[in-house]
Amino acid sequence: MREYLLTLCVTAAVTYLLTGPVRKFAIVAGAMPEIRARDVHREPTPRLGGIAMFGGLCAGLLMAAHLSNLKSVFELSNEPRALLSGAGLIWILGVLDDKWGVDALVKLGGQMIAAGVMVLQGLTILWIPVPGVGSVSLTPMQGTLLTVALVVITINAVNFVDGLDGLASGMVCIAAAAFFMYAYRLWFGHGLEAAAPATLFAAVLMGMCLGFLPHNMHPARIFMGDSGSMLIGLVMAAGAISITGQVDPDALKLWAGSERAAIQAMVPVYIPLLLPLTVIAVPVADLLLAIVRRTWKGQSPFAADRGHLHHRLLELGHSHSRAVFIMYFWSALIGFGTVAYSVNSASVWVLLLIVALSAMGLVLLLMPRFTPRAPRWAERFVPPRYRRRKTVAAVPVATVEDRGEEEPVPAGLHGATAIGDRSRFAHARKIGSNH
Repeated sequence: MREYLLTLCVTAAVTYLLTGPVRKFAIVAGAMPEIRARDVHREPTPRLGGIAMFGGLCAGLLMAAHLSNLKSVFELSNEPRALLSGAGLIWILGVLDDKWGVDALVKLGGQMIAAGVMVLQGLTILWIPVPGVGSVSLTPMQGTLLTVALVVITINAVNFVDGLDGLASGMVCIAAAAFFMYAYRLWFGHGLEAAAPATLFAAVLMGMCLGFLPHNMHPARIFMGDSGSMLIGLVMAAGAISITGQVDPDALKLWAGSERAAIQAMVPVYIPLLLPLTVIAVPVADLLLAIVRRTWKGQSPFAADRGHLHHRLLELGHSHSRAVFIMYFWSALIGFGTVAYSVNSASVWVLLLIVALSAMGLVLLLMPRFTPRAPRWAERFVPPRYRRRKTVAAVPVATVEDRGEEEPVPAGLHGATAIGDRSRFAHARKIGSNH
């Protein structure tokens, strides 16, 4: 665990430190597109944040390759190199799109090529665990098509949800944290070496998002752009492919009793992860709804609009930050709820807790104007909008020295302003009386 934490911290630190220089480079390079009709921000903001995130990815993998326990992942598996190759291609495509713009079909082709490169290096789905049946082996063609489809779906799901400051990076970070817990449990809890690459990918992905998030929270100083959103989507898909399609169910039966029992025990996580991940169910739902909505209107599925889930939250009356936190809440509930259910699917308390939190989330959705207030002892730790309003004692009158009487203070001159402007107000009254 310590080596994973070190890898995460190195990735986050490199991403954080690179984001500042990358922002200046994006401004100089002119990667600041004009405000579009579907945009929520009001000022041109530099993109190319994916450059810093790719630097963090490379630093994290380089660090892991030199750690005593994690370097075996690079020696026994070609998956980290496959990930780096696919990530490099998708990152270059994203940088070109952030600077000059790339046609949607060209981007789709680039995503498929990046997925194909990973397949050629061994990062592919070999079999599918089916409940009640066991493991179903796939032909090379079937595995390739399923892998490419999973990569493309995940990349576009993350790309579609990247519409508010800090939304995509925060949601993917939550998803990566839940996925890390699941993968780490399989590796160290049950001794499955095939889960080691996915555990490493999740730790690196968390570091990339955590390092970029401080620069991307509302109001964002830089956007990750397609170079960042497609990159983190590909890393997430690579982890799903690695652990879902390459963990041998024959190894699972060593601790579940039999292969069929092993598959059945992992159903709460295995099947949802395959298509493609329960932990990014919210972005995938947004993607599917966008495709249906645009196709129904006779538009291209890749045409931009303001019908995404985060846009709907803003239309309901939620603030920018509140809409982001609601999306965080649902992502965390689905992701961690699925992981908890996979650990103990027979526990009634897990289901009751998920139902209770879901009800809480629905209440928050129906109360867009409600602003919670923090207790006074916690006000210094929360943003100003969550603090109790403090009233400033107003000065009702001002003394005019030369006439020895009291005059009312004009509207707008209260508190500290009235005190500071009292002499000027008295002087103005004196001049007016002389004329």
